[in-house]
Amino acid sequence: MTSSAESAAAIAARLGVVSGQVVQELGWDEDVDEQLRSAVAAISGELVDADFEDVVDLVLFWFRDGDDDLVEALMDAIHPLTDQGVIWLLTPKSGRDGFVEPEDITEAAPSAGLQATSTINAAANWQGTRLVAPRVKR
Repeated sequence: MTSSAESAAAIAARLGVVSGQVVQELGWDEDVDEQLRSAVAAISGELVDADFEDVVDLVLFWFRDGDDDLVEALMDAIHPLTDQGVIWLLTPKSGRDGFVEPEDITEAAPSAGLQATSTINAAANWQGTRLVAPRVKR
């Protein structure tokens, strides 16, 4: 394994990807990080697309400024998630085409019923924001 492939595998592990998970990929285009995609698929077993009709454990969501409305896109991404499911919103880094302002994410997440919990350096051109459904206070 090359060092960049090892790095992608390490990042996929930081995303919480484990063997046997169903990972749905949304927003794929030619600009996505193929090494990260390959690492996620290798660990989980497969990536399913938007047409998948069952529940998923994790959503890998590539999103760029100028794509659909972020709130609506996140609301659509929630539907197939298991109760403990996670959405990793992957957006281009600052200075890259399609950069999404962090404020746009922090404003969109609660409107979609989600909360941002952390951000990571996901790939050379991509940052990842972990989105989860807020825990209900008991």
